[in-house]
Amino acid sequence: MKVKIEKLSENEIAEKGVKNWPIWTKEASEFDWYYDSQEQCLFLEGKVIVKTNEGDYEINKGDFVTFPQGLECIWKVLEPVKKHYKFG
Repeated sequence: MKVKIEKLSENEIAEKGVKNWPIWTKEASEFDWYYDSQEQCLFLEGKVIVKTNEGDYEINKGDFVTFPQGLECIWKVLEPVKKHYKFG
């Protein structure tokens, strides 16, 4: 169950309608998380380490991330996060 991290072009971001997705923010913190559905998100600000059974993923500003359904992980927010997100 791998986390997919990509860099999208402005065209790809526009095609997906990412800028119309809701925004989520979080201060520096650490918490457990379980994905009961897939999430796609674009990080506008921040830095996070997501710890999974497959390994750790570093996520930074500008990354487009797909978290698979069923993923159990620990989020370690190193720098405050602001991201567009969509579930399902």
